Formats: sequence, structure tokens, C-alpha cells
Amino acid sequence: MPRPRLSTILAVAAAASIASPAVAQRRATARAASVNAESLRVKLFALAHDSMGGRDTGSPGNVKAADWVAATFARYGLQPAGDNGTWFQTIPFLRTRPDTSRGVSAGGTALVVGRDLVPLGLPTTFIADLKQAAYGGVLGDSSTYPLAEQTAGKLVVFAAPANLELRASNPLMGAARRNPRFANAAGIALALMEAVGTDLIDQFMQGRVSTDTTPFAGRPVTLLVTRRAAAALIGGDLASVRSGQAGPMLTGQVTFVRGPLAYPARNVVGILRGSDPALAGTYVSLSAHNDHVGYTREPVDHDSARAFNRVVRPMGADSRMREPTADEAARIAQLRDSLRAAHAPRQDSIFNGADDDGTGTVALMELARVLSAGPRPKRSLLFVNHAAEERGLLGSAWYTDHATVPVDSIVAEIDEDMIGRGDATDLPHGGPAYLEVVGARRLSAEFGDTLEAVSRRLPLPFVFNYEFDAPGHPLQYYCRADHYNYARYGIPAVAFSRGEHLDYHQVTDEAQYIDYDNMARVVTLVEGAARAIANMDHRPRVNGPHGDPHAQCRQ
Repeated sequence: MPRPRLSTILAVAAAASIASPAVAQRRATARAASVNAESLRVKLFALAHDSMGGRDTGSPGNVKAADWVAATFARYGLQPAGDNGTWFQTIPFLRTRPDTSRGVSAGGTALVVGRDLVPLGLPTTFIADLKQAAYGGVLGDSSTYPLAEQTAGKLVVFAAPANLELRASNPLMGAARRNPRFANAAGIALALMEAVGTDLIDQFMQGRVSTDTTPFAGRPVTLLVTRRAAAALIGGDLASVRSGQAGPMLTGQVTFVRGPLAYPARNVVGILRGSDPALAGTYVSLSAHNDHVGYTREPVDHDSARAFNRVVRPMGADSRMREPTADEAARIAQLRDSLRAAHAPRQDSIFNGADDDGTGTVALMELARVLSAGPRPKRSLLFVNHAAEERGLLGSAWYTDHATVPVDSIVAEIDEDMIGRGDATDLPHGGPAYLEVVGARRLSAEFGDTLEAVSRRLPLPFVFNYEFDAPGHPLQYYCRADHYNYARYGIPAVAFSRGEHLDYHQVTDEAQYIDYDNMARVVTLVEGAARAIANMDHRPRVNGPHGDPHAQCRQ
């Protein structure tokens, strides 16, 4: 083949140079209009950096995160939709912490708050003077429960069932509190503190965040206690005492200190206006939460913690802390040594929250970039980056109770929480197609159909896992994500997640472990679903029941 002449080459190059601005513009527009895994990666490494301090509600790191989200929304052309024309909706929280200067004594044994016992749930003062504890049997096994008269006025101490996973402990405790045998008890204590681990104990000791300005009183106390404390309370080892046995008289009290947050907790709210004047006053809401759980008091070796969880705690903080078997200890050592060969050890104390919910937050920023590039959908898109999800879905509850747009103008809601993992090493059935879907069909079959149709159009569709959406499921996922606070107002709402894993609520939840390519596929699904619903000529038809928005959530 003859070589082209130099003059021909130069002519082609010149023509290309003349066309390059237009070509470059088209390429830039194409990049802006599609979800980009690298864009997600860069943002998440910043959001989940140690300098953010774990983004706990009311912390400097959480303030920085919210500021950055707002600046990003502004950069991509969203309009501020918080309070008074700002980007933010500030929530008037108070924090109620356990008072570590007080405690309880049982038979001369001093039980220290934070070391021997930790109050859970509502911060209810417990006056122990002239009270006794009684053994309540094995939690969840009603055949071991004592008679009602044996527990009236007493603190009922339960043993933990064998092999209890922490994810199932709350429903069991709720069932025990509702059991008529314990209706007149002074409170409930569960001897599970060692199984919880210091990571969760630190989080419990940070206290409760609430907008309630009245003290909590008149409610039975719920305590988490060590086995040592349980034995002191009931006067004997749990394995040898009989059901209903009462312990020595108690003295002391569990009390709380209360005050405002050191730094504000804020929802970040922005709107991308719709293109159709007739529909732009209605909204499809896209959400995620910007907070996590801060840091631990005692640093741990990062690689050792990750090796241990890989073997013993595969669902991270939702798995029980226990001693490994000999075989497990050998596997842990092998994993740790392989990590040691790759890099030097490091101490770690920051709960970075890369997956929970750094992935959802940077997904919102990415969606703002992509959706603002056009074409604009007919309805408006409401972006809400919630605060204080980790404190009990409080930011989303505040937003829907004090919405900055008419709450009945929100036609649908899509929440993303923990969308960065989900492979076969994280979950038994994990893989590229894995996606947990909660709430999609509870209020609107049409909404659920639309989500599935968008997924089917992806090059690699997701297989929706509805397992955790089943009514009555013990893990209560329907009540544990921000989408619920929209659903309680009759808004079709869904929570998308790629599932829990060994780094859940651990210091090891870092950006380096995220699967950015498959995370981008989830964000692309949300983009497609948002466009499809926002372009419908009607709102998704509601055919499911909803009642009082302030009633207790039921899975």
C-alpha cells in the first residue's frame, strides 16, 4: 500500500483541528450527561476522608460535608430550597448523653455507666434505690420467662440466646417489652454488652439526638449490661439461677445530661426545575444521608479489625462480637499477615462511613451533575441530603414534617443508602446484579413496575431482591431507611441498597473498598427512574394502604 503524501496528512490534521472545538463540546456534553465511576470515586475519597471525623451529627465534619454538598448543588445549577431561600434546613436538636458520674450498686458491686451498663433507646432516668432485679430467662424463649408477679416493679435481666445475631436483637427486645408478663416491670436489661463490642458501645454513649424539649420520663428503662453486671444484679451467674430469682437491693441511679449540639445538623435541599410549566410544581425526590457515627475512643489496628470481621463478623456491627474458634483464629492471622505484606500497620479510630452513606451522598452530587446537563424532565427534581439518619431517621422525619415544598406535591421518592458494595465476598448471594429493594410496591404497583422497567433497560439489569421488604421481617429494613418518612405521608418511596458487609459501622468502611463501576450502575438506574417518573403525565397511582404519618412504623 502506498504511503499517503505529507501534504495529505497535514490537510487531514488541519481539518481535524478546525472541527475539534465542536467535537470536544459534543464529547464534553456526552460526559456530562452520563454517570461516571471516576467522578464518584474522586468525590467519595474526599467525603469519607479522615479529616471529616466520621461526620457525626453535630460535628465539624458533618458541617463540612453539608457545606460541600450545597456548593456542589449550586455549581450544577440547582436552586436552593431550604429554609428562607438557603440551601439548608437546620434542625433544632438537643443531645442527651448518659451521665458517667453516676451508676448503680448491687450487693456492694459498683456498676459503672459505659463500662458495666449502657442505657438504650429513650433516655429514661432509672432510680435504682429500693428496687431489685429479677432473672427473666432467655430473651425470645417464652418458656423460660417467669410469672408476672415475680417481675412487677423489678429490673428484668435477660440472658442472650445462643448464637444471637445483633440484627435480630431489637425485635426480640421489643417483643419482651410488649409481653404482658413484664407490663409492670421497672425496666429490661439484656446481658449482651460483650457481644456488642466497643465500637457500638461508643456510639450508644454519644447519646440520643432529639427535637423534643421535654425530659423523657415515665417510661421503663432499657439497659445493655455485661455478664458480670448481670450476675451482680440477680445475685448469681445466669447459667445457674432460676427464672424469676430476685437479686439484692439496688442503690444509685442512671441519669443523663442534656444540651444543644456543638455544631448544627442540617438537611441540604436543592431543586432542579422541571421543563413543563404544568408539572414543574410537582416533584420526584432523590435522597441520601450525609451523617455517620463519628469516631471510637480507642483506636484499633485497621488490618487486624478487617481480618477479624471477615471471619467472625461478616455483617460488621450487625454481627455478634465473640471469641474466634481455633480454626477461625488461624484464618484471621493468615488474612492479617497477607495485609501486613502489602503495607505497614496503621491505627484507626474514624468511622469514615464511605458506603454508609458516603456512596448515597456522592450519588446525589453525581445525579445533580448529570440531570442538570439535560434534557430537563417535565417535573422538578427535589434533592434532599438528610442529616441525622444514624440517629433514627431524624433528618428525613424533620424534612417531611416541615417540608419546604408542599408535601403532597412530591409524587415519588428514591433513597440511596449503602450502594457501593454487594459482591460475592460481601454477601452470600452478592454479585453485579445484586440490589436490595425496599418499599417499591407497598404504596404503588405502578411505581414498582416503573423501577423494574428502567432496570431491564440497563446493559446489565439488576435483579431486585425484595427479601428484606417482606411484612414482619425481623431486620425491619422498611423502618430503617429515610424513604420511610416519605412513605408515611402516602408518597411512593423506595430504598435502594447493595447490602451490608463486614465494614458496616466499622472504622474499616473506607473509600478504598468501594466497587465504583457497579455503584455507577445503581446511580444510572436512579437517573433513569427519576426521568421516567418525572416525565409521566400523571403521578404514580397509589393503591396501597397508608395511615397516620405519626404512628409507629411497622415492617
